[in-house]
Amino acid sequence: MLRSRTARREEPLAERFPDLLVDRVDRIDPAHEALLADSVGLALLVVLQTLSPPERLAFVLHDIFAVPFDDIAPIVDRSPEAARQLASRARRRVRAETTVPDADLQTQRKVGDAFLAAAREGDFDRLVAVLDPDVVLRAEFGPDGGSQVLRGAAAVAGQALGYAQIGLDIRPALVNGIAGAVALLDGKPFSIGAITVRNGKIVELDFLTDPERLRELDLSLID
Repeated sequence: MLRSRTARREEPLAERFPDLLVDRVDRIDPAHEALLADSVGLALLVVLQTLSPPERLAFVLHDIFAVPFDDIAPIVDRSPEAARQLASRARRRVRAETTVPDADLQTQRKVGDAFLAAAREGDFDRLVAVLDPDVVLRAEFGPDGGSQVLRGAAAVAGQALGYAQIGLDIRPALVNGIAGAVALLDGKPFSIGAITVRNGKIVELDFLTDPERLRELDLSLID
């Protein structure tokens, strides 16, 4: 299925974002908590989407489900040794990404609040100060809008200042267990974002702005 989607460009590629679980900053829904306990996290799922289909299969089947390479080989149409190399290459890619925050939720929230305050006040220098120099921002707009990737503190800060001017009502939330926010425009969901914090700086921002997927989410917990 993944190979077919890659070859047939008229069809949208696999969605970058997994299903999102949105909770209040002070309380996680018990059902969500149970799901999060068994999940690999939003950032890691985003990284998995960047792997080729054979790499993803070899890595997930072996590293997560402990399937032997002899059994993986016919699935990916490779020899067992080639399947091992696929998993190894994928493992290096995953480990190279900053997929896990190194800060507790309180610190994540503090850094996120500083980012939002600087954006509201139009303070470019304060925005840059809270961002890692190599920060990456990813946004998914849905099948019609495509996706966007911005890299670097200056580019991300500039975009944040632009969105701060359109009158968004931003409400802090937990998104798949990490610090994030829900943005409303005229009372309707506009976007959901999550941040990854390392060494006191934001290294990744991931935003979902697909209107159809936003309508499917239960956001009553953040009212």
